[in-house]
Amino acid sequence: MKQILNGSEIVIECLKEQDVDTVFGYPGGAILNIYDELYKHSDEIHHVLTSHEQGASHAADGYARATGKTGVCMATSGPGATNLVTGLATAYMDSIPVVAITANVGVSLLGKDSFQEIDIKGVTMPVTKHNYIVKEIEDLAPTIRDAFRIAGSGRKGPVLIDIPKDVTAATTYYESVEPEKLYPVCETIQEKDLMEAAQMIAEAQKPFILVGGGCTLSGAFEEVRTLAHKIQSPVCDTLMGKGVFSGLDPLYTGMLGMHGTKASNIGVSRSDLLIAIGCRFSDRVYGNADTFASNAKIIQIDIDPAEINKNIIVDTSIVGDVKAVLTVLNKRISEKEHPEWIAEISELKEKYPLTYHQDKLAGPAIVEKIYDLTGGDAIITTEVGQHQMWAAQFYKYKEPRQFLTSGGLGTMGYGLGASLGAKTARPDKVVVNIAGDGCFRMNMNEIATATRSEIPVIQVVINNHVLGMVRQWQNLFYGQRYSSTTLNDKVDFVKVAEAMGAKARRATTIEEFEAAFKEALAFNEPYLIDCIIDSDEKVWPMVAPGGSISEAFSEEDL
Repeated sequence: MKQILNGSEIVIECLKEQDVDTVFGYPGGAILNIYDELYKHSDEIHHVLTSHEQGASHAADGYARATGKTGVCMATSGPGATNLVTGLATAYMDSIPVVAITANVGVSLLGKDSFQEIDIKGVTMPVTKHNYIVKEIEDLAPTIRDAFRIAGSGRKGPVLIDIPKDVTAATTYYESVEPEKLYPVCETIQEKDLMEAAQMIAEAQKPFILVGGGCTLSGAFEEVRTLAHKIQSPVCDTLMGKGVFSGLDPLYTGMLGMHGTKASNIGVSRSDLLIAIGCRFSDRVYGNADTFASNAKIIQIDIDPAEINKNIIVDTSIVGDVKAVLTVLNKRISEKEHPEWIAEISELKEKYPLTYHQDKLAGPAIVEKIYDLTGGDAIITTEVGQHQMWAAQFYKYKEPRQFLTSGGLGTMGYGLGASLGAKTARPDKVVVNIAGDGCFRMNMNEIATATRSEIPVIQVVINNHVLGMVRQWQNLFYGQRYSSTTLNDKVDFVKVAEAMGAKARRATTIEEFEAAFKEALAFNEPYLIDCIIDSDEKVWPMVAPGGSISEAFSEEDL
C-alpha cells in the first residue's frame, strides 16, 4: 500500500525491509531528522551510541563478521562522516558488507563550503564498493535497497549513502518492497576450468589447501572440509580464513605466511599442488612472489576475476562463489590417500611446534589460557600487531566467524569497536578483544560505550609498554634503533577502565590472569585485564619482508 512519508521515515522503513535490527552511530545536526525517526522506532531497531564515529563503523563491521548479515552505521555530516572512513576502508579491504548512512547539508548548500559540509562521496570513493549522494527524495528508497544489494552480493563490501538534510525532510510516496533475493555468483563457473582443476587434483601427490577469507564470506565451511578429507590434503589458512577448517583437525597445519607456522610454510614450498580457495594472495602470505610455492602447480578459486593472476601467477583458476564452486568440484573428484605426504607434514608439525618463553607472563600464554577458559568457543576480536599474531597462532578456532580482525588494512583501534558489534549480534557468545597497549589507547573510549550500553565484552590488554610489532622490526632489521616505539608513559589502564564504569584488574603472572579472567566470565559485565609482559617478547616464526616463506626463522635460528 502506498503512503506519503518523509525521507527520514523512508530510511527507517527501508532498514526494516532489510531486516536490520541494530544500528551503530553518533548523531549530529544534519542527521537529526533520521535520529528523531529512529527514536520513534526504538522498539524495532536498536541503536548503539558509540563514543566516536570510528567506533560505530568498526562495530558495524564486527556485527557483519560475526553474523554474515550487513552491518549498519550512521553519522552526521562533515567530521562525523569523515570519522567513518577508516572503518569503511577496513571493511573494504576485507570484503565485509556494511552500509553507512551519512547526512549532509541541504542540496542548495552543497559545494559552498557550508558549515560541516564535506564531499563524503568523493572522499570514500576509493574505499567503498559503491557510494551515493541522494539529491531527490524519489531516489531515496531505491538507493537504500540498491546499497544493501551491492553490499551483500558478489564480492561483498561497504556502501555509503549520503543524504542531504532537506531530502530527509521532503516527502514522497513510499511502498514497501520485499528485499531482492541474493544468489551466489555461478554464471562465471566454466566447465573446462572445473575439469582442469579436477585433473590436477587427481594427478597431485603432494596437495596442499590454502583457505582464505572468501570461504567464510561464502559459507563454504563444509565444502572445504569435505574436499580436504576426500583428497587427504593438509590445510593451512590466511589470517582471514581462520576457523573455516578446524584448528583441531589433524590435517590442519596452521597459518601461512610472514608469521605462519614452519609446517605450513615449508609444506607449501614442498607441495606439488596448491589449491588456494577464497584467497587473494596478500604479500604477507606469499613473501617473495618469485619463489612462492615454486614446486607446485596452483589452482586459484575466487569470486573476483580481478584477483586471478594479480599477485601470484596460477596454472588454472575457477571464478565464482567459493561454496558453489566446491559443491560442483567435490562431485568431480575421487577419494585419494597420500600417506607418505601426510606423514611428511606430520613430521614437520612435530619438529617445528609453536613455542614461547614459559618462565614469565607472555602473550601466547595469555591466549592459550583464554582458549582453555572459554573452551575454544569464544569470539575473539583483535587490534593489530604482536597480540593479533599470537591470537591467530595460539587460539584453536573450531568454527568460522570466531576470529574477527583487520587483515588487509591492519587497523589499530579496530578490535574494541568490533567486539561491541559482535557481542550485540551474538549475546550468547563470550566476546574477548585482545589488544596491545598501543592499539588500545587509540579507541579505548569505546569502553564507555560498553558500560553505557551494558555490553559485557572482556578487554584483554597485552601491555608491553612499546609498539611491539614495530619494535620487533626495529630490533631485527633497524639496528635496535627504537624510534618512537617506547610507550613508558603514566597511563594506568585499570584506572581508565574503572573511570569509565568497567571492572578492571592487573595481571603480572599467569595465575593472576586466570583469576581475573574467571572473574570476568562470572561477572558478565564490561571488564578489562591489563597484562604486563616483557617489552622484547617477539612473534615467532617470522619471514623477513620480501623473503621466501620457506626461509621462515625462529628465535633458535638466530
